[in-house]
Amino acid sequence: MTDNKEEIRDFIRKNYAEVAQKGAEGGCCGGECSCSGSLVDIAEISAKIGYTEGDLSSVPPEANMGLGCGNPIAIASLKDGEVVLDLGSGGGFDCFLARRQVGDAGYVIGVDMTPDMVRLARKNAEKSGYTNVEFRLGEIEHLPVADSSVDVILSNCVINLSLDKEQVFKEALRVLKPGGRLSTSDVVATAQLPRLIKEDLALIASCIGGAEYVEDIKAMLQSVGFKDIRLTPKDNSREIVKSWAPDKNIEDYVASYIIEATKEEREMQKVIQNLP
Repeated sequence: MTDNKEEIRDFIRKNYAEVAQKGAEGGCCGGECSCSGSLVDIAEISAKIGYTEGDLSSVPPEANMGLGCGNPIAIASLKDGEVVLDLGSGGGFDCFLARRQVGDAGYVIGVDMTPDMVRLARKNAEKSGYTNVEFRLGEIEHLPVADSSVDVILSNCVINLSLDKEQVFKEALRVLKPGGRLSTSDVVATAQLPRLIKEDLALIASCIGGAEYVEDIKAMLQSVGFKDIRLTPKDNSREIVKSWAPDKNIEDYVASYIIEATKEEREMQKVIQNLP
């Protein structure tokens, strides 16, 4: 990967600003145009990565740009009254699904580094009259969220875009309440990425070039203090990934994974701290 982190970050931000401006017309890695430029169907892509027709019909259509690589909400076991944080919330699609599950007593916060995405998500929420969801501008490496204030963190194909993934996990642990849960869908590397893929800005912005090796992701989660870490490949991962760039054989190098972990309960932390 090129060493100019700001250049990469700016490229990613501009890429997703363009996607936001297109709205439900979609963007790279799902949506109206795949990374190869071929036309694909958003509803078909959404079904392939794990969303139901009920999911699609229950949220503003402008919120779904077909950008994910899985459905983290399907495995998050959200409960009424919980506070949920979505890293890289885009147009608000997963936030709007989450708000239904946590109910009026719950609350959902979406964070995105692209002003156009935040504006789009806020517009979608206001138009739909949603009052238990809000969207904040910020980077997932430096979350605008208070310590120990969130029950569940969601993210859908976003952490791979970060240039400092361990810092993302540190921030996730900071904002989670004791016993809180991380439930994300992401692209990880399953083999060493060729240099041409790692240095291709378009492929980095398309959730491929910045993918971290799966065992390194596990090590990062362990290093920052997460427990009960589970990394599970999606059954149809190769089909999902191949559709993004059919002519590059990227499914031989990266895969769509569900990544789950928990923050230790406070009582257990106290016990450990008091050990001689």
